[in-house]
Amino acid sequence: MIQEAIARVTKGLDLSEDESRQAMTLALEGRATPAQVGALLTGLKFKGETVEEIAGAAKAFREKSAPIPLNGFKVSLDRDEINMDQETIADTCGTGGKGTRTFNVSTTTAFVVAGAGLKVAKHGFRSLSPSCGSADVVEALGVELDLPPGQVGACIDRVGIGFLYAPHLQSAMSRLLAVRRELGIRTILNLMGPLTNPAQANVQVMGVYDPGLTETMALVLDRLGCRSAFVVHGQDSCDEISITGPSHITRLDRGRISTQTLIPEDVGLKTAAPGRIIGGDTQRNAHITRSVLQGERGPCRDMVLLNASAVLTAAGKAGDLREGVELAAGAIDSGKALEKLKLLVAMGLGSSARAHAVR
Repeated sequence: MIQEAIARVTKGLDLSEDESRQAMTLALEGRATPAQVGALLTGLKFKGETVEEIAGAAKAFREKSAPIPLNGFKVSLDRDEINMDQETIADTCGTGGKGTRTFNVSTTTAFVVAGAGLKVAKHGFRSLSPSCGSADVVEALGVELDLPPGQVGACIDRVGIGFLYAPHLQSAMSRLLAVRRELGIRTILNLMGPLTNPAQANVQVMGVYDPGLTETMALVLDRLGCRSAFVVHGQDSCDEISITGPSHITRLDRGRISTQTLIPEDVGLKTAAPGRIIGGDTQRNAHITRSVLQGERGPCRDMVLLNASAVLTAAGKAGDLREGVELAAGAIDSGKALEKLKLLVAMGLGSSARAHAVR
């Protein structure tokens, strides 16, 4: 079947969603050779991945993920239009920018929206490059990465935020990492992280490395059952909404798709120079995250407010992005965002102590 899929895509023919799911399942199960996996990924890349192909691959990844047990938290909202029976779990995860070297915006954002009252299942990885990935920075902040699924679920239920370390919860993914490194080009695998949250997050802000992907990925999220999302690409090839200039944003709202260009002034913030949001190594980025959560003002805080506002708006917690900025600022200035980090660290320490006692 994998050879048939390779033959089709190298002829410029599209796979159906089910064909894509089957082919990726073979790859994840180790029933396709590295050469076959590389040929399939490269063929899809140069043909151009369709919504169906991306969704099918994501379904294969989801089927191989360890499920996260949750107690069914429902967000308390005053807005009549929100379906109160709909469980809301949010995620902030990107596909990686093109060498933008910003600090870990989406990770910092996750603590802010948790502080504003949303349940957050932050999906993340270590960096495959010299830059700092979300897993690297939360570990530097003291968060335990290697928690079993039940403990991750407990963090989400009790603290309001849990970190879902992808390699630990999606071990089948490790089969493909060597192929991804050796190819050295962006493929469908680069799109999988934000689409394969083991907690099945149904509210997302997803950053992409190409503005041409925003509508495609919004359609994929819709196909995968996401209720509401923003898919974003910012100034200077940033996979977040940018404080440094215009951002290309596609909104998914219960099956409806719309696209706009947003500038910081639209939501009451000021445009900043790109150099003001540059990160560094793991310790530097962890310092920036902690400083923002402690209330330090400036472009890094504004960048987080901008992205947090999108999550809060997608979840219905805020009526629009401008209101979302205000709610996010309140979560920081009240100390609630920082408290979420402290509680998450404490949950991991408690789990480590229990595991040590059992041994």
